[in-house]
Amino acid sequence: MEQNRILIFDTTLRDGEQSPGASLNVHEKVEIAHQLAKLKVDVIEAGFPVSSPAQFEAVKRIAEEVDAIIAGLSRASEKDIKAAADALVSAPRKRIHTFSSTSDYHILGKFGHPRYGATLEEKRKTIIQMSHDAVAYAKTFTDDVEFSAEDAGRTDIGYLAEVIETAIAAGATTVNIPDTTGYTLPFEYGKKIAELKKRVSNIDKAIISVHCHNDLGLAVANSIAAIENGARQVECTINGIGERAGNASLEELVMALNVRKDLLNYFTKINTQEIFNTSKMVSAFTGMMVQRNKAIVGENAFAHESGIHQDGVLKSRETYEIMTPESVGINTNKIVLGRHSGRHGLKVRLEQLGYKIKEEELQHVYDAFTELADKKKEVFDDDLRMLMGDEIQKRDETYELTYLQIHAGTNSIPNAVVRIKTNERVFEEAATGDGPVDAVFNAIERALNIKSELESYQVRSVTSGRQALGEVLVRIRSGERSFTGRGISTDIIEASAKSYLSALNQKVLHLKETQIISENEKVSEVI
Repeated sequence: MEQNRILIFDTTLRDGEQSPGASLNVHEKVEIAHQLAKLKVDVIEAGFPVSSPAQFEAVKRIAEEVDAIIAGLSRASEKDIKAAADALVSAPRKRIHTFSSTSDYHILGKFGHPRYGATLEEKRKTIIQMSHDAVAYAKTFTDDVEFSAEDAGRTDIGYLAEVIETAIAAGATTVNIPDTTGYTLPFEYGKKIAELKKRVSNIDKAIISVHCHNDLGLAVANSIAAIENGARQVECTINGIGERAGNASLEELVMALNVRKDLLNYFTKINTQEIFNTSKMVSAFTGMMVQRNKAIVGENAFAHESGIHQDGVLKSRETYEIMTPESVGINTNKIVLGRHSGRHGLKVRLEQLGYKIKEEELQHVYDAFTELADKKKEVFDDDLRMLMGDEIQKRDETYELTYLQIHAGTNSIPNAVVRIKTNERVFEEAATGDGPVDAVFNAIERALNIKSELESYQVRSVTSGRQALGEVLVRIRSGERSFTGRGISTDIIEASAKSYLSALNQKVLHLKETQIISENEKVSEVI
């Protein structure tokens, strides 16, 4: 590998999916993985195979279909590693990524039982042995093994060096130094990487990787500090999604390296013109909106409000822009389709946006497109992205809305009638409510004989104008878990009904997937 090349390890499908409220089905994960390959990321961490049948299936499908190094995460246990190996068996290029906790906080919290040792020192020795054995076992399935020292940011440097040296001796070809809690500052984190290069005698036999969380808003800054001190792989996510405050944002890191070549003499193989499409796809599938002022991909990233800024940009873009919209794939020439557009034109445009359409699926997608085009005079790229998210979501649908009627007015009590279809039967019910949306939700709950707590309800316009496609995001709580649903329509009440059913479909999917890990073996927050 060239000395100044930075490998991009994308963990959107693993750590990104752990974002509160984010949830992806198998089809959505495969679609995103294909787009990540088009973006030319070096490694795609496809999931945590042992954690559920759906996770296993997603990793397996991606390993079979996608051209990149495909990684599966595993704890330092033979069961986890074997599951990852089985899921990755078809991948031409595969990596098993295993990890152990190394900070005192994690060791005392997760390995408090006396079987791991009576004292902290004994527990530390147990962790070193577990790490060695995990890497050695993973090495029997693939030459490409990555080891992560969980919570390395808060781990004593002497012990961390010992663990990393042991992992490399056991066969790890990449060693990851994650700032799991987003605790460190850039100068501190950079120093830790530099110290490891000095202290670990066999460090030249492995690539140093970093995985930074954004709890203090420093994930990208920490990643750059690590690069300057010897790291050559960065683990990041699209739109910076992930546990708690998220991960280092892929688009921010890559464009920082691109724009500041005067100070940062490093490069990636990322196709930056696919950044915007990838961001939009991940946002549409996860239901996590990108904030307007988000760097690189937010709606305001290339918008200029003040007269002084507008005048400067009109005279010379470089006055206030350090990169062009086109450099990250934002097409300033809007491509518009309509009811007279043909199947071929639709397919070509969807492929340009990153969606792979099989010939047998095209007619179904085209039917949905023409139905939308009948409601709207013009269909924009964002409409197509929402449409594709809706179509892929339907593949795992249990409940389908087939009929909706609303009666509401200023002097009448809103009421709704819904008809919902499943594989086995049809449910129909009516209900009143405080407003039309509340009436719809009440009717759905009466029809299905359920009761859920509504945690949040968000609505936004996907495109502009009176015929804009509306997107509704709903999060419901059932027991200890929350489920997020998404619905789109030119009718916001219909979109609301679809989003509520979508959340219920996510709940059904979760219930089908549980029981793979026993209660005392639950997967904790990792890396």
